[in-house]
Amino acid sequence: MIRASLRLASKRDHPKLVPALKAVYTAVTEQAAEQALEEFAASDLGTRYPAVVQTWQRAWPEFTPYLAFPPAIRKVVYSTNMVESINSRLRKATRNRGHFPSEQAALKVLYLAVRELIAPRARDVNRVAAHWKEALNQFSLFFEDRLSIQ
Repeated sequence: MIRASLRLASKRDHPKLVPALKAVYTAVTEQAAEQALEEFAASDLGTRYPAVVQTWQRAWPEFTPYLAFPPAIRKVVYSTNMVESINSRLRKATRNRGHFPSEQAALKVLYLAVRELIAPRARDVNRVAAHWKEALNQFSLFFEDRLSIQ
């Protein structure tokens, strides 16, 4: 939603727009988020960029289930850093090899790269995704019937 909102606004207003919209997606309850969106719509930025307000209003039914999650889960969900990090490491693993004699060889390199991501060496143990342990605790409480930690 933030990315979609920033596409509709001038780049010079981005530093003001992000904190104003952060009040919406970090709200504790749906009512607080709705109030924050109304305040944004009434603000100078909201009147300057009505398309941003409409974007949030149109996506509201899809956005509100997100507010039911605890803050630790929200942080993992709305951040794409983990996915981008994995993609970056996979690109690096394939780029360093140049070309592959077969598709099977490329799959083996990707498998080894993923295995290294899952079980890093001793020097890389602290490179576990940020906030993941806290989120995993919340996932185990929130989805205890679907998640077993073994």
